[in-house]
Amino acid sequence: MNDPIQISPKAREEIKHIMAHKNIPEGYGLRVGVQGGGCGVKFILGFDKEKSGDETYSIDEIPVFIQKKEIMFLLGKEVDFYEGADARGFVFTDPDR
Repeated sequence: MNDPIQISPKAREEIKHIMAHKNIPEGYGLRVGVQGGGCGVKFILGFDKEKSGDETYSIDEIPVFIQKKEIMFLLGKEVDFYEGADARGFVFTDPDR
């Protein structure tokens, strides 16, 4: 199965740095998900251990966990890392648009 999301090279570098230097426990991976809202969904990102109902992927040696029921909202999205004068952080983009 193809990966439902992409992770940009800059985001991969930042994720690996965080996992190596921020005391992320062994066995944890990147949790990508959605949170329901009034006008659609909000994309969420964090570090977590695998849970029941997860689909697991390995993207450039990064373990990625996505709840099966949330995959349809994430298909085609890319996790990127933005670094600018105004802000710094992870963003979700639609690279095919």
